[in-house]
Amino acid sequence: MGSSNTTTIPSLEDCGISERVKDTVIPIFYLLLFPFALLLNVSVAWISIHLSSKSTFMIYLKNLVAADLLMTLTFPIKAVTEMRGASLELKMFACQFSQVFFYLGLNISIILMGLISLDRFFKILRPGKTVWGQSLVFGRILSALTWILILCSNTLPTIILTNEDPANKTGELCIRMKSDSGLQLHEGLTIFSKVLFWVVCAVVVFCYFCITKRVLESYKNSKSNNERGKRELKFRVFLILLVFLVCYVPYYLVRIPYTKLQVERDETCLEVMLELAKSFTLLLACTNVCVDPLIYFFLCRPFRQKFYDITGLQWSSDSETKQTEDDN
Repeated sequence: MGSSNTTTIPSLEDCGISERVKDTVIPIFYLLLFPFALLLNVSVAWISIHLSSKSTFMIYLKNLVAADLLMTLTFPIKAVTEMRGASLELKMFACQFSQVFFYLGLNISIILMGLISLDRFFKILRPGKTVWGQSLVFGRILSALTWILILCSNTLPTIILTNEDPANKTGELCIRMKSDSGLQLHEGLTIFSKVLFWVVCAVVVFCYFCITKRVLESYKNSKSNNERGKRELKFRVFLILLVFLVCYVPYYLVRIPYTKLQVERDETCLEVMLELAKSFTLLLACTNVCVDPLIYFFLCRPFRQKFYDITGLQWSSDSETKQTEDDN
C-alpha cells in the first residue's frame, strides 16, 4: 500500500503544470474572498440573531449561518498555507485543526441544505398541515444532533489521529501526519462524506422537482399571466438546487478518484493533477459562503424585511410569489 521512503514525489512542474498557478492564484482567491465573506456572514449573523425562531426553516437557516461563518474563519490560514514558503509548522497546524473545522462547516452546510429542502417540500406540498418533522423542538434537536454527531464522529477523531511526525514519510503532508488508524479513519470518513453528499443531492433534486411541479400546476390552475412573477418564482424554487449543484458537485466528483490515489499513496502525475483539480473545485465550493445569503434573502421573508428595516430601503413584495417564502 505504501511507497518506499526513496520514492520521488512528482511536482506540478514535472507534470507540465506551472507551480505559480497553484502558489499564486489559490492564495489570492482566499485572501480576496475572506473579507467579503466575513463582512457578509457577520452581517447575516447579526440579522439572524434579531429574528425569532418561529419555524424549522429559521432554525436551519441560523445553523447554516453558523456553519458558513466557521468556514469563513479558516480562509486566512488556508491562504497562507497555500503560499510558497509557508512554514511547516503552520501547514501542520492547518492539517490538524483549521482544515478539519473547515470540513466540519462544509458537512454541516450540506446537511442543512437537505433539511431546508425537505422543509420547503412539506411546506409547499402539504400547505396548512404540520408534520412531526416541522416541529420547532424537532428542528432544534435535529440541528444540535447534526453538530454533535459530525464533531464526535469526524472532527475530534481526525484531530486526535493527525499527530504523526511527517518526516521520513512520502505523500501529501496531511496524509503523512496520520497514523495507520488515522489513514483508515480518513478513508472511511471520505467515503461517508461522499455518500452523505450524494444522498443529500438526491433529496434536494427530488424535493425541488416535486416543488416545481406543484408550483407550475398552481400557476396553471390560477390561469395567471404574470410572466415576471413566474420567472421570480422559478428562480426562488431553483435557488437552493442551483447553489448546491454549482458549488458542490464539481468538488465531490473530483474527490472520488483523488481520495483513492491519496490513501494508496500512488504518487503519480495523475494524483498531482487531481490534487490541483481538487484545490480549484474546493475554491468553487468555498464561494458557497457568499452565495448562501441569497437563500436567506429570497426564501425568508422575515429576513428580507429585517434587512430592509435596517438599511432603510423600501420593502415591497409580489403577492403572487409569496407561496415560496417562509411565511406561506
